Amino acid sequence: MKMKSMLLAAAVAATMGATPAFAELVFPSLSYRTGPYAPNGIPFADGYADYLTLVNERDGGVGGVMISNPECETGYNTEKGVECYESTKGEGSGALIYQPLSTGITYQLIPKVTADGIPLHSMAYGRTSAMNGKVFDWVFNYPANYWDGATIAVQHAKDMSGGDLNGKKIALVYHNSAYGKEPIRTLEEKAKTEGFELMLIPVDHPGQEQKSQWLQIRRERPDFVFMWGWGVMNAVAIQEAANIRFPMDHFIGIWWSGAEQDVLPVGDGANGYKSLNFTYVGTDKPVFADIQKHVVDAGKAAGDGSNIGTVQYNRGMYAAMLAVEAARKAQELTGKTEITAADMREGMEHLDVSDDRMAEIGMPGFGPAVSVTCANHGGSGAALVQQWDASAKKWNAITDLIASNRDLVTKLALEDAAAFAAENNITPRACN
Repeated sequence: MKMKSMLLAAAVAATMGATPAFAELVFPSLSYRTGPYAPNGIPFADGYADYLTLVNERDGGVGGVMISNPECETGYNTEKGVECYESTKGEGSGALIYQPLSTGITYQLIPKVTADGIPLHSMAYGRTSAMNGKVFDWVFNYPANYWDGATIAVQHAKDMSGGDLNGKKIALVYHNSAYGKEPIRTLEEKAKTEGFELMLIPVDHPGQEQKSQWLQIRRERPDFVFMWGWGVMNAVAIQEAANIRFPMDHFIGIWWSGAEQDVLPVGDGANGYKSLNFTYVGTDKPVFADIQKHVVDAGKAAGDGSNIGTVQYNRGMYAAMLAVEAARKAQELTGKTEITAADMREGMEHLDVSDDRMAEIGMPGFGPAVSVTCANHGGSGAALVQQWDASAKKWNAITDLIASNRDLVTKLALEDAAAFAAENNITPRACN
């Protein structure tokens, strides 16, 4: 009897070793629901979590495998973000993808994920030259990057100026961090070719005090102000702009400076403010009925439901959708349902989310179509301009998707990636 028990135990152990009992797709969330950046971090984390919950509840996961979404609070602090990465990368059957929602954390994680073999998706943030898949083979930043955004903002300002920026003055109000500094090089190049003067105006963390910066703007009288802000900095900047009566339709933020949380505190003074965006705002898509039924009404929502349909909530949904579709592609490529981080990377590198596919999953027109290759980890680089209507308390898209100056962006990215490769003894891989 004892021998039979020992044999049975050995058989069970062997079976568990071959097929983990905890088979799941682990998508950790490095979120920040506390601190000065929480107003923007909370809705994004809610949208990300709710979409993954929807896929579990409505579809039974991806290919029959459920998604796990362990959340770790970073407070938008780089050191804490790295700690969260280290504490979650071995969660369950192993993390498959990280989306840290922080350029500072992204910079610190690039060498770590490369060494650990875990994909990193810094969606429209992070290190711009990571769009070069030949050097950054574990890092992706589709569908656009900050240098794309910089050229699109310049193009919109140029369109508003009758097609000529020569002699104009553009001020960049930026978060004094790796994030805020990202567009400077591109704007300097555009200033040379377009003939405008570039003013650089840094704002220190967290951005609650900006009196001196806006007094400088009132004194220097730039024709346009661009903003690379985040969290409380955005609302403070918009309020200060209103205080000095800067024309709001000439104030243009990057996509992380254009959410409801940035303009509502300013009231009517924010009317006309603009920002770039690449995701849908609102709830008039079939996917939201599914979220209501399978997530909210089922009591499984990450938040209280008040953020659904807002800029950052929808962007979190879009990020989660791209992760799910990459996992689905990885399963298709490998013929396995229980994929590894290496499989996930292959899925991301062969990702092709068309307009038709977004319509199939109830998200028609939700964001730009995404096609990724070995060499191009950056997507198309397109974004639109939206404008805030204070009376209606809503964002309105005032342009179609605008193509970035990809020739310039690619040139600069190749130079930066080559320097990174040389500094880190990386031999760029060949891409067919």
